Amino acid sequence: MKNIYQEILNSKKRNQKLLAILLDPDKLTVDILIGLVTKINSSPATHVLVGGSSFDGNHLGQLLSLLKQKTSLPVLLFPGNPTQISGEADGVLFLQLLSGRNPDYLIEHQIDAVPLLEKTNLEILSTGYILIESGSETAVERVSQTKPLARNNSDYVAQTAKAGAFIGNQLIYLEAGSGAQNAVPLEMISTVAQRISIPLIVGGGIRSKNGIEEAFTAGADMVVIGTAFENDPNFFD
Repeated sequence: MKNIYQEILNSKKRNQKLLAILLDPDKLTVDILIGLVTKINSSPATHVLVGGSSFDGNHLGQLLSLLKQKTSLPVLLFPGNPTQISGEADGVLFLQLLSGRNPDYLIEHQIDAVPLLEKTNLEILSTGYILIESGSETAVERVSQTKPLARNNSDYVAQTAKAGAFIGNQLIYLEAGSGAQNAVPLEMISTVAQRISIPLIVGGGIRSKNGIEEAFTAGADMVVIGTAFENDPNFFD
């Protein structure tokens, strides 16, 4: 697998927008995944993310191995905690929850993950993760025990994103949350995109192809679709 982050940077330079499909291993079996991979391969997706706020199963490696066999797209872990790390993927979004002040999600989980990551060949992509208020409590908010940032304060969110870039994050991820009532505001995407030079990922609450295009137009370099694809595998048909 080529350098995933460099390819993301190259796409940003070319203004080539990227689309990731997020798969929650808690909701997947091997049989379900086999059917989904065909849909993924025929979609405009450029990346596959695998992970969720929590995962109690022991079949993550099996799911990832199958994905790697069935698709040529880069497969990135999107872990809620270190138990969701597997060397079967191509890379990992190494998340730092910049919107919260729970030390477990700012640094403790990252420290705990180091011995696991050192045993793999995963490409590690440092990602500043910012949770945005979306109208209801999301799984990320509940599990991380942190509050999202207000959706009407784009300047503060942009300041937070810029701090993440200064710290050294390679990516910034604006997240409304899985199944969010409201997506990240377009004005906020635009404000953040103007303040940072690193790639911007946006996900949560986007339920239509038009919503994807609007996020791209506002300044997102990559859009993540999860629940909409889970609910309708024919979403891109």
